[in-house]
Amino acid sequence: MLAAADARHHLHLLGPTGTGKSTLIARLALDDLAAGRGAVVIDPKGDLVEDILARIPSDKIDRVDLLDPHDPKPPALNVLEGRDTDLVVDQLVGIFHRLYERSWGPRTDDILRSSLLTLAQAEEPMTLADVPRLLTEDDWRSRLTDPIDDPIGLEPFWTWYDGLSEATRAQVTGPVSNKLRALLLRRSLRNIIGQPRSTLDITRALDTGRLLLCSLPKGTLGEDTSRLLGSIVVARVWQAALARAALPPEQRRDAALYVDEVHNYLNLPTPVDDVLAEARGYRLSLALAHQHLAQLPRDLREGISANARTKIYFQLSADDAHALDRDVQPDLSRHDLAHLHRFTTAVRLCHSGETTRAFTVATEPLAAPEADDRAEQVRQHVRDRLSGAPDSEALFERRYGAIEPGVKRRPRSKGSGDRPGARSGGRPGA
Repeated sequence: MLAAADARHHLHLLGPTGTGKSTLIARLALDDLAAGRGAVVIDPKGDLVEDILARIPSDKIDRVDLLDPHDPKPPALNVLEGRDTDLVVDQLVGIFHRLYERSWGPRTDDILRSSLLTLAQAEEPMTLADVPRLLTEDDWRSRLTDPIDDPIGLEPFWTWYDGLSEATRAQVTGPVSNKLRALLLRRSLRNIIGQPRSTLDITRALDTGRLLLCSLPKGTLGEDTSRLLGSIVVARVWQAALARAALPPEQRRDAALYVDEVHNYLNLPTPVDDVLAEARGYRLSLALAHQHLAQLPRDLREGISANARTKIYFQLSADDAHALDRDVQPDLSRHDLAHLHRFTTAVRLCHSGETTRAFTVATEPLAAPEADDRAEQVRQHVRDRLSGAPDSEALFERRYGAIEPGVKRRPRSKGSGDRPGARSGGRPGA
């Protein structure tokens, strides 16, 4: 129904739970896999990923990747890896800023940004889990900061930081630490982000026609953790898309990003208008799904409305039907939008670059699985290929020490003021 070239103009899927959104997303993702197009699926509940896993054809199992924090041996994803260090750090800080906007200030931004830049520039691979250690262990921090040659940026920051008292450091780093703690206190999450070498290659997935499924159930991970990890995956997809600028247009393969509950995961520092416009040029199509319009902040709502040319509306509330009445006129009405049958959708399709008139479509159910245990077959195959380490929890403990409540952590070193040649001096407040 939708050609790859038209999908580059993006899709907006709107409708409450149980009306057929997930079934449509699953069919689109499976079609991408069959056609050899790269695709990434962000699922905030877990059911969508399970439905797709159960229907992977036997000859496509080796083209599927899975990010599931509940897997006993999950893949590794070092979020500090990337060709453009400044872009990686800018997007990570932007994600934290968007997620914690009410409690985010310039000092918190400065501390997290400077810490991530320092870790990203280190000779050995560092991870997001190294931030607490960088801020609290003086001798280890000095090994990373002493070689820095940046008299305008990082050097003055660490000179200021090393000159603070222990009490002042605890005060200024508290807002950063409590936000990272949401990730690092969960064994399943730190097994993914706390490993220095990534085994999950999102760029490869998009460029070689692989299907990456991300199961991020808010009910078991917690809403903040799900939003943060999902936003990081979306940011990595966006970094992979931006890297295509180095390729001539004819060498950019079509790929897709499917995001359910998009308001939770599209937290890039780049305005959504610019993301959608640039993604089209990089041949990345975005399918953005959610339940009702009130979930979207104004900028996100306006950006999707203006730039997602294919509109797919399932049965809507009276308020949403009223707001979107003009999108389906003159062929359908607000009454039609509010009274669509289950698994029936109102569509305005982008076809050959032009927007069609509105019409209704009955969606087809998913085919029955080829085998009852297909989902577990795929999981085991992915586990064998992508598990980060034979014992990723032990690897984390050896590198960082135990951070679970009630587990003793190794002693801290003495303060930098006791070291010969320690930095001194102040810096204006961040």
